[in-house]
Amino acid sequence: MTTPVLRRVVRRETHSPRSVAFALVVLLAVLACLYVAVELILALAALPPLLVRPMAALAWVAALPTDVPVAAAVAGGLVVAALGVWLLVLALAPGRLSKHEVDAGGRAAVIDNGVLASSLAQRVSDETGLARDRVTVGVAHRSIDVTVRPGAGIPIDKGQVETVTAAEVAALKLARPVRTRVRIERTDEEEKSA
Repeated sequence: MTTPVLRRVVRRETHSPRSVAFALVVLLAVLACLYVAVELILALAALPPLLVRPMAALAWVAALPTDVPVAAAVAGGLVVAALGVWLLVLALAPGRLSKHEVDAGGRAAVIDNGVLASSLAQRVSDETGLARDRVTVGVAHRSIDVTVRPGAGIPIDKGQVETVTAAEVAALKLARPVRTRVRIERTDEEEKSA
C-alpha cells in the first residue's frame, strides 16, 4: 500500500467510528443541561419543581459526605470512576470492525472475518475429506481458531490441518500476522474407549 489515500480508505473499512458513542454522550449532556435549565426557570417563577428544586439538590450534594456511610460513598465513587474510565477508553481506543486488510499489491483490499472463516473451513474440509459442518473456524483480530470434529473412527492428523491452515492464511496475504490454533475434538465414543 503506497498512497496515504489508500491507507485512509483501509483504515475506514477496518475501524469503526466512535460517532454513535459520542452522539449518545452529547445527547445525555444536553438533556441534563435542559433539565437543569427547566428546574431553574421553574424555581425563578415560583412554580413547583419537576423533580427537585436546584437549591435542595445542591444542599443534598453538599451534605453527602456527612449523611452517607463511608462505604456507600466509596462504592458510589468507584461506580462513577469506572464509568469515567469506560468513557475515556471508548473515546480514545480505536474501534475495530471484523475485517482484515489484505496485501493486494498497491490496491486497497479488505476481507471480512466471516468470509475468511468460511474460506478456511472449506479448505480444511476439502483437504481432510470431512464434511464442511465438521469444521468450525473462528477469526478474531489477532488469531484464528480452527476446530475439527471428526466422526467416530476417522483419524485426523493435527499437523496436516495446521499445514493446510497456515498455507491458506499465507495465500491470503493478510497485512498483519495472525496466530492460528488448531484443535481436534474427540468424539464421545473415542473418549469412552480411552
